[in-house]
Order: sequence, then structure tokens, then C-alpha cells
Amino acid sequence: MRNAHRPVTAVAALIALWPMSLSPRVLADETARPAKINVLFIAVDDLNDWVGCLKGHPQAQTPNMDRLAKRGILFNNAHCTSPACNPSRAAVFSGKMPWKTGVWSNQSKKLLQQHPEMQVLPRAFGRAGYSTLGTGKLMHSSAQANRLMFDEHFHVEQRWSPFTRDAVEYTEDELPSKKTSNPRHEVHATGLEPVRLPLNRMPSDRKPDSAAGESFDWGPLDVPDSSMGDTRITNWAIEKLKTKRDQPIFMGVGFYRPHIPLWAPKAYFDRFKGQEIQLPPYLESDLNDLGPSGQRWATEAVTAGLHSTVVKFDQWQEAVKSYLACTTYVDFQIGRLLDALDNGPYAKNTVVVLWSDHGWHLGEKQHWGKWTPWERSTRVVLMVVPPRNMAGRFTKLGQGCHQPVSLLDLYPTLTELCDVPAPEQLEGKSLIPLLQDPQRSTGRVVLTSFDRGNVSLRSDRWRYIRYDDRTEELYDMHNDPNEWTNLAGESGREALLRQFRQQIPLDAL
Repeated sequence: MRNAHRPVTAVAALIALWPMSLSPRVLADETARPAKINVLFIAVDDLNDWVGCLKGHPQAQTPNMDRLAKRGILFNNAHCTSPACNPSRAAVFSGKMPWKTGVWSNQSKKLLQQHPEMQVLPRAFGRAGYSTLGTGKLMHSSAQANRLMFDEHFHVEQRWSPFTRDAVEYTEDELPSKKTSNPRHEVHATGLEPVRLPLNRMPSDRKPDSAAGESFDWGPLDVPDSSMGDTRITNWAIEKLKTKRDQPIFMGVGFYRPHIPLWAPKAYFDRFKGQEIQLPPYLESDLNDLGPSGQRWATEAVTAGLHSTVVKFDQWQEAVKSYLACTTYVDFQIGRLLDALDNGPYAKNTVVVLWSDHGWHLGEKQHWGKWTPWERSTRVVLMVVPPRNMAGRFTKLGQGCHQPVSLLDLYPTLTELCDVPAPEQLEGKSLIPLLQDPQRSTGRVVLTSFDRGNVSLRSDRWRYIRYDDRTEELYDMHNDPNEWTNLAGESGREALLRQFRQQIPLDAL
């Protein structure tokens, strides 16, 4: 029955997701607080758990993210509020869920279009006397949002680098080939030999009749790092970290890879030369116990392409290698950024946060891309490193935290840690208790929304999914981490299902 049994308001449901006893102002002793805490806020687009410290793929090469995790707390069970760029990032920067902001999907109006005066995260720091700097993809519409959110910003082409957006568009003569098994689009860029796209030579599944560049592509490009947008934003941020300012700084740096197209300099592909690339776990009958909604969410080419096309063109291993190579490339840029921080004037009094906006499928459940309710799509990379001069307050750094947490928690965590006034009614919870004791049990459940009426809830053990047609899925993540067996229809599960149903805010449906 539709919610008739639930005397739950949206606010009450959100409160239920975290016990009240776990959110004290644990840093109330102002006499011991450093006067100024700087923030380095690093975002990575479409990065799933294929990071060495998260053990998501045995061939992941991410030494710089791994060393950062050892300096702080690695949240092993962190999840986005919505598995697409626009709604996820809107939630991070607003501290509010989609039903409060109106940013439900990538098709929704951008956050600052709907709420131009909203006190988004950098603005809160700016009002507290911080100098705010931003570069790269932070909000979904990076250039416009950066201008509105930051005192200083730097924008450069990231998605299509080393090419421009205009250069990757098909000409009128080339367009008919885009949907065929022999797509032919020649790109010319300054200093480069002509390149034929797509590199993977696959037809377009998503937009075969659009002249826009095909992003479901991968492969190496024989170019220097300096030709890539992610390198350029790193260079800009490094220069800004060299000079001490009179005010504390909040710096946001948003990396685009491993978002598609999975292009990177050839040197990063060479690191996997001679290796047999391991495919992700896959079960042929995986979708058999799903309802029509679940099967549709799995197989539609909404944010990438079709699994059947990848298999037909024998590109699965190449795609996996390209994702790993792009992640390694971004990891190298993150390492450069961390070295600049450690060797500069902000080394001792800067909190570093590294997060990804959502995960990404590479064939699991026959899906490519994001925008699904499963672990591969909702789970994110999240690590928080307190300032070195606050080490006495955080004595268990270098550990992993297995409690479920949400990207929604970043806003209240940073404002509390830095003693910055926060807006009222933030919907996340401060992670400071878990930074101090990552092994404490919370009993929390975090929620991911994927369009109105569709929700995915994650506890320390279970994942519950409800679609807008009221079909359900239930997975035991301890015994079935690949979510291959839907337990929702098993006898004896009704009490557990009822507990999850009761924690769905009415506004999400």
C-alpha cells in the first residue's frame, strides 16, 4: 500500500537516518582551535571504487590517492545523493536533497539557476572571511557556477581535451556514418596529426543523429600532459597554493577524468602494457530476478552506451584499460597538487577532502555509465584529511570507516571543522565523530534518489531499492557484494523491507 502505514514526514525521516546522539559540537573548545583552517576540496568525476586503497580493481594504479587516504579517514561505505552529475553536485554544494532544491536529474535546471541567492558551500566560507578559489568541474555547469561561487576561478576545456568542443562535432557529410560500424570523423588540432574519432570505432547508441561529439569513446592519444584540461587546472591551483594570503582559503579543484570520453595521454596507457586486463564481476543471468523497472534502468543507454555494442565490437577490455589509465592520469595530477600543498605555506593548516560525485558501471548488470540504484553507481570515493596541526584531536587517522555516510555530510563537516556559520536546515550530518573514531557504530541508513519516486537505501549491511512502480529489490551486501541475488521476494524478509520503507521521506516519492 502506498505509504499508508508511515506517519513519517520528510524531516523526521531524515533525522532517523542518523541518531541524534552522534552529532555533538565536539570541537566546542575555541581556545584550542587554530585561528584559520584552509580547505582543499578535490572532486573527481565518475570515479568508482577502482582506487588502490578501496580495492575495487586489482590493477588500479593510484598511489597518490592511496597516500592521501593514509593521512586521513577513508570512508569505505560512502554514497552519493543522486547518481548523476547535476543532482549529486547540487546536493554537495547546497547541503540539501533533490526534493529541496528541485535538481532531480541532469535534465533539471542547474542549482543556481533555480536558487541564485543560495548560500552554497563556497559562499558560506566567503561570508566568513575566506578567499574562495575554484577551477575545473565542480558544479555541473562549471564555468558559470564557478563565476557565481568563487572570488577567483579558472575555466578550460576538460571534457573534450586535447580537442575543443567544436572540433569533435560531426560535419554534415560525416554525420550519416555516426550510427554505422564505420564512423568517420576527422579532428584537427593545433600541433597534432589528424585523429579519426571515435577511437574505439563503435557506432553511437545514445545520439546517433546528433552532430555532437561521441563521448562513449576510449583510447590513448599521443599528446603531452599539458594538452589536457585536467593538467591545466592543476597548474593553476598549484600556482595559487604557492603564495600565502592574508585570509584563509577555500579552494575547489574539479577533475573531469575518468568521465567519458576515456581519453588520456598514451604514457598512462603504457603503464598497463603487457597486462591482461581483468573484467569486472559479471553474471549472465544477473537481471533475471529484477522487475521491468530494474531491467530497464540496467539496459538503457542513458548516460553512456549499450553493453551489447561493447561486446559486439570486442571493446570490453579496452574500455576497462582506458578507465584505469584515465584514473591513473588524474591520480598523477592529484599527486602534483598534494606536493604543492605540502611544500607551500598551507601545509600544516589545511583540511583536504577528496570525493567523487557518483560511481560508474563498466558492464556490471549489463550497464555502462551511472544513473542506476546499485552499488556500482551510488558508491563514491570519499576521504577526509584533517589539518596536520590538529592531529592531537584526530588520533586514529589512516583507518577506514565502514559506516554508511553521504556526500550530503560534507557541508556540515567542513563548516563545523572550520568554525564557519552554516545555513539552517542542512540535511547531512557532520562526520567529525567518525573522523575521531571511525570504528564507532551509527546504525545509519543513507538514501540515494534517482529521479522522483525511485530510491536506494544503504545500511552497513543491506541495500534496499524501490522504484516508482513500487517494485523492490533487497541485497545482502556482506554475502552478495555484486548484488546478484534479489532477496525482496523471499519469505521472512517482510519485517526488514518494512523498516526500509518507513525510512523513505514522503517528498522523495
